[in-house]
Amino acid sequence: MEPKGTIVFSTVGRPYYGFDVFSVNLQDSHERCLTDGISINFNAQFVDDKNPTIVFVSESSGAPRVYLTRTGSSKTELLPAVPTSLFHDRPVIKNDKLYFVSAHEQPDQPFKSCSALYSTNLIHSNKVTRLTPYGVVDYSPSISQSGKFVAVASYESRPWAGEFHELNTDIIVFSESDPDKRVIVCERGGWPTWSGDSTIYFHHKADDGWWSIFRVDFPGNLEFSGFPIAPIRVTPPGVHCFTPAAFHDGKRIAVATRRKDKKYRHVEIFDVESKVFQLVTESINPSFHHYNPFVSADSGFLGYHRFRGESAQGESVVPYLEPVQSPIKDLRMLRLDGWFPSFSPDGKFIALNHDFDSKLNGGLRVIKSDGSQRWTLIKNRIAFHNSWSPTEKHVIYTSVGPIFQSVKATVQIARVSFHPSNLNGEDGEISCDVKILTGEETGNNAFPSCSPDGKFLVFRSGRSGHKNLFILDAVNGEFDGGIRQLTEGSWIDTMPCWSPKGDLIAFSSNRHNPDDVSVFSIYVIKPDGSDLRRIHVAGSEGSNDIVDRERINHVCFSEDGEWLLFSSNIGGVMAEPVSWPNQFQPYGDLFVVRLDGSGLRKLTCNGYENGTPAWHPGGELDLGTLRLGSENGDKLKGQFDEPLWISCDI
Repeated sequence: MEPKGTIVFSTVGRPYYGFDVFSVNLQDSHERCLTDGISINFNAQFVDDKNPTIVFVSESSGAPRVYLTRTGSSKTELLPAVPTSLFHDRPVIKNDKLYFVSAHEQPDQPFKSCSALYSTNLIHSNKVTRLTPYGVVDYSPSISQSGKFVAVASYESRPWAGEFHELNTDIIVFSESDPDKRVIVCERGGWPTWSGDSTIYFHHKADDGWWSIFRVDFPGNLEFSGFPIAPIRVTPPGVHCFTPAAFHDGKRIAVATRRKDKKYRHVEIFDVESKVFQLVTESINPSFHHYNPFVSADSGFLGYHRFRGESAQGESVVPYLEPVQSPIKDLRMLRLDGWFPSFSPDGKFIALNHDFDSKLNGGLRVIKSDGSQRWTLIKNRIAFHNSWSPTEKHVIYTSVGPIFQSVKATVQIARVSFHPSNLNGEDGEISCDVKILTGEETGNNAFPSCSPDGKFLVFRSGRSGHKNLFILDAVNGEFDGGIRQLTEGSWIDTMPCWSPKGDLIAFSSNRHNPDDVSVFSIYVIKPDGSDLRRIHVAGSEGSNDIVDRERINHVCFSEDGEWLLFSSNIGGVMAEPVSWPNQFQPYGDLFVVRLDGSGLRKLTCNGYENGTPAWHPGGELDLGTLRLGSENGDKLKGQFDEPLWISCDI
């Protein structure tokens, strides 16, 4: 039986993007919005010379889909020839043929992305052809000026090695008419773009630490014996340049840049002959980030996507809850504006942490599970990871103190109680009592999970010198002997979750490889400390050489206790991370698996970090009651970070 119910989860940064696609007339610098201000719209391309007709990706349907906006019309068309999938990216139309990345076919092994390139003729047939060989991963397609050749960034058949700052892809070229004959034109590179049919520009991080644009001259013959070709560096050190888009005059490329003295990512034009940069977006929108430029065939227009602006038409709030497309019929998915959700016993409310910034500061809030109201319990104090008591509708357990700190950092388990009638009034702050359950000198205590009878908490503590699990009296805390150790060892046991039946506790641990703090698997244990076992998700131990690279966190149970929900890296990376705002680990997709390790299903598939899920305890929520309107959310302000791992201090 497939899993069912409603899952609420978080996505790093995504609720705040507010992306729309814009173009600039390079003759008069007039900027024009080309998309409708609904959800996010991004990664566009002009359609041949029909400016400003664009093909682009929008998430207005709850997942990335391919759309077309025609010249002189505000109407946006969904392209029906594209197969249903949780993920589409980088569409291009050339000679009436649509090329696009899709994830509708599953990979042949864990740690391999399902990102593959497809095409369909928009005039003569709706047949979809896979251009990427099975077992191969392709990103970031580019079509040559004539349409004869296709370039991609590709792992070929190699599995993903775990990197995400710069993907270890090569530049591959094949003929549009013979996609099976592929050549590695250049090793190490991403985001290729054609100038004519003979020059390919791409980005990669140079040995001096600067992201730069490189060039290879393609001989126009796939039989050429000199592949791979050594690239020529085009942009100078001292400025990060990425996601290039070539003009077909052979003299210029548009690039996104990050400069030492600038806070924002901007689009500039680089003259490859004079070696001079021309500012474009900084003079138009100096305080917005601009992403992934694209150029019209006649070189008269330059496009990109950015935050639409607070006063722009379209959606202007971040909804408390947002429906997301699910791959399973009876399983609903909701993205939360916040972190670490936990449902009240009757499912009518959700506790969450909110206002996390780049320093990971946040408070404790409660929203109605229909998305209509929100209240604040803890403000101006760091709180994270919540567990609503299954037996007390007025008690929420949380962690108080800094997140992601050492075993010695002071983090406490808190019991937060309030009067239930306060959740029937107007939005705003409500009074509560915060009772600390752990001792002052006991180190890092976090990630509480309440037993189904409401009497005990399991949590992670660093009091032993290592991060292990302990069980605590849920009312009186550890005082008067109300605590016992559940696991011990020189590894990390963390993020526990008590099963609804009370018979098991699931948690994440690196005990199978304690020297590596980046690998975690699922373990389950009985509350008395017996029957510890690992649940193998990416294959049984010793079955392949990549099993122990899995990183699994945020584990929780389904209502019947038969399924586990978690966030993991086993799905690989879906898009080049440098082309997006900051993701701490842009490979965290949600999965479900049975307790015996069978039935693995991927629930999300995108270029973001998804995590901190909760499963609604009473089955399926009625999404028809969701009140997603201008009055039910925070103002959309475009508050998100550039990748924190791109440093200008080199």
